[in-house]
Amino acid sequence: MIAKLTGTLDDFGPDWAVIDVAGVGYLVHCSARTLDALGVRGDTVTVHTDLQVSENDMRLLGFADAAEREWFRLLTGIQGVGSKMALAVLSALTVSDLRDACARGDAAMVARAQGVGPKLAGRIVNELKDKAGAMPGGSGADGAAAVPLPGGSASADAVSALQNLGFKPAVAASAVALAVGELGEGAGEADLIRVALKKAAG
Repeated sequence: MIAKLTGTLDDFGPDWAVIDVAGVGYLVHCSARTLDALGVRGDTVTVHTDLQVSENDMRLLGFADAAEREWFRLLTGIQGVGSKMALAVLSALTVSDLRDACARGDAAMVARAQGVGPKLAGRIVNELKDKAGAMPGGSGADGAAAVPLPGGSASADAVSALQNLGFKPAVAASAVALAVGELGEGAGEADLIRVALKKAAG
């Protein structure tokens, strides 16, 4: 399977690009964000790819980074979400925004994508909510990147406390990561819980 292409950006349109690799032009379907990241004709570009094969079609999808490709695969694994719909979602939202929306269960944000109605947006966030915390490319509500939390620390205890209060693991971890960023790594468990609760509730 073709996993990555590096070559010259030969041409592009609203949702596609042609990448010339050693004289062979690959037609790659992309999100608007990936197309923006590629640059102008003649530039040397690299895209991570996913090959989709159906009974009557073979389509190569291109992504600016591996994180976007992983989210594309998650999206297309949901009933009712094809490759075009998944690209529409990734055109409307950054990977960070999509991860945060799923972690919070924010269907309204996902529904910003062209062609995605409230019902489908709700299905997307419900099915991906528990997977969001383990996926790359996320950030918290304040734009701070989520950080790994060492086991046995006040941070890990705070995550456990939030989960005991009913928050999903991904939401709890993201909220505590934001609290650590705000209070510093030396913060105590009680302070982390207090701030993280505000982040998770917000």
